[in-house]
Amino acid sequence: MLGPLAILGVVMMISCTVLANLLMKMGATTPAAQRMFFGIVDWKMVVGITAFACAALVYAVLLETIPLNVVQSLAAGQFIAVILASSYVLAEPIPTVRWVGIAFIAVGIFIAGLSAR
Repeated sequence: MLGPLAILGVVMMISCTVLANLLMKMGATTPAAQRMFFGIVDWKMVVGITAFACAALVYAVLLETIPLNVVQSLAAGQFIAVILASSYVLAEPIPTVRWVGIAFIAVGIFIAGLSAR
């Protein structure tokens, strides 16, 4: 069973990944004329890459005490979180078939989480 610190770590890792994905998308949709670095990279993309790095660091810390197969199974929650965040923050639609996929991912994470005991 995962302790409170491990659960907090997984939540932090997923949160950093969600933030990173949202910032990367927002940076990628910024018009080229408004991008800071040679018209290629927006500041949001730089912060997004930094958020990915933070997620990787938290992941590395989690791997010190939790088996890789468990952490990776729980990290799959980022796929659900990113889809939900893109719908809420970016107003991207979620079609019915994608909801089915989200449900399958959630069930898989739940089953993998049960096996962590």
